Amino acid sequence: MKFNLKYSLATIILFFTEVAIATVFKEIVWLRSFFGDVLVVILMYTFFLSFYDFNKTKLIIGIFIFACLIEFAQYFHFAEILGFRDNKLMMIVLGNSFSWIDILCYGAGCAIIYLVEVKLKSTAH
Repeated sequence: MKFNLKYSLATIILFFTEVAIATVFKEIVWLRSFFGDVLVVILMYTFFLSFYDFNKTKLIIGIFIFACLIEFAQYFHFAEILGFRDNKLMMIVLGNSFSWIDILCYGAGCAIIYLVEVKLKSTAH
């Protein structure tokens, strides 16, 4: 375990951005529907790197797979099956409807991470 302040600060900023998108800017449909999904994979990435020094490429792939698994689970309404139907926060976090567009947004977020973290930083050295 290795604490990384840079990724921790990024996680906090991204978290509050996601909260603002879900609460303050919820009426801006494209922002919540698309940009929030792009940011959520970046948020997960920075969160994990706040505490552990993972292989960045493998972490990006793992986060994309995880996000897709959650999305596919939404097809079967797993949040409701787990008893969260009346829990607004959990329904927001886990989601309640499957969308191929969401998977594209997760892919876009992971591509952004890859380009910034892996490709750009490797060419800078």
